[in-house]
Amino acid sequence: MKIAVIGAGPSGIAVVKNLLDQGLTDITVFDRGNQVGGNWVFEADSGHSSVFETTHIISSKKYSAYHDYPMPAHYPDYPSQALLRVYFQSYADHFGVTPLVRFETTVQKCEPLDSGRWEITSCHASSHQVDTETFDYLVVCNGHHWKPRMPEYPGKFDGQWIHSHEFKRAAPFKGQRVLVIGAGNSACDVAVETSRISQYTDISMRRGYWIVPKYLLGRPADHIHNAMYKLAKYLPTSFSQALFAKLVLLHTGQHAAYGMQTPDHPILATHPTANSELHYFIGHGEVAVKPDIARLAGTTVHFVDGTSKDYDTVVCCTGYWITHPFFDKSVLDYSHGKPPLYLKMLPADVKNVAFPGLFQPLGCIWPAAELQAKILARMLVGKWSPPKDLTAAIAHELAHPDVRQIDSPRHTITVDYPRFRERLLSELPKDYVSNRVMPFINPKASKPGDKLAA
Repeated sequence: MKIAVIGAGPSGIAVVKNLLDQGLTDITVFDRGNQVGGNWVFEADSGHSSVFETTHIISSKKYSAYHDYPMPAHYPDYPSQALLRVYFQSYADHFGVTPLVRFETTVQKCEPLDSGRWEITSCHASSHQVDTETFDYLVVCNGHHWKPRMPEYPGKFDGQWIHSHEFKRAAPFKGQRVLVIGAGNSACDVAVETSRISQYTDISMRRGYWIVPKYLLGRPADHIHNAMYKLAKYLPTSFSQALFAKLVLLHTGQHAAYGMQTPDHPILATHPTANSELHYFIGHGEVAVKPDIARLAGTTVHFVDGTSKDYDTVVCCTGYWITHPFFDKSVLDYSHGKPPLYLKMLPADVKNVAFPGLFQPLGCIWPAAELQAKILARMLVGKWSPPKDLTAAIAHELAHPDVRQIDSPRHTITVDYPRFRERLLSELPKDYVSNRVMPFINPKASKPGDKLAA
């Protein structure tokens, strides 16, 4: 079987590793970058979708490691983007993934053939060589954090109007008057980082948001969240969510104390933000909270509460479109609504294609994408089969989400990590994957952890 994989980020390299485990070796990986890691490879060039220079992971090390390749003991609870890049590249090297990647190569077109195979056209960045090849199966791991979704408001802003996709480091904003739009993880990080050197930084929030500190009760917050999941097996989900919300408020205090709106929804009805610094910076007067924007006029931003303020730069942290530009829209288009995928991976209406990693967890993406990869690899060698009526199975999955959330573009692909992980594990043989994180041992290193020494 000749297999194409688009993307050598965390999901793509997990797919290749597990295909190799099942004896599938005719694999070609296409990646536009020059090294594995996807958007965890920091690049100051804003044309590349990458993390910020100061980014740290928002889920803890324990719940962010591949099952087959735990992070080393010397890694902190929340590793930096630099440590994550080394981790992914070590994983790819260790399992023989890296030699299969065609770097600096962009997939231009994927066309399904009547035979069920795929014709793929790609172009190399340096040589500009265009190749068209045919594959038996296509695995799409191009990510969903690269095409910015920009907000629209009445009027026109004459200053610098950018998306967080273009934000790489705070230095260019020194002495500027900055407004950040949004309250997600990127928005809070941008607000905190720019406030250190800006003339002033404000953050505009259109509603009340739950901002969860990275530590609760002295433990990483996702440790508590996963414990709450276990509790939810015996008590109503609403009770465990309410208890989690109480713990957050005991730690941070009420929203009104920071000039923030009180959320009108349960804590998981929107994607919670993991940040321990925003409240601190608001409390110290370094960041000011503003409501939603009413209109723009020159360099003045007018807010819905009747106030206005002047800014040099507005950074829109307003999410991304889900898009696959190499597909004709008549073949596949997941840019609107919930992608109809079984186990967030397999479509019913397009043959021989899978989308592992196309979900947004309340937790970390790649450990669950790794489990998807194991299921996919077993399917391709005849060890696992999806339901016969895949359309009905997809409809049931969409009708029974892990958690009920506000209907918005941000929440079309949400899963709850512990629930989703349990569903994926149920599709694999018992004990096929270890349920606990083992100490890191790399047999190719002279001693455990050498290859990942920071």
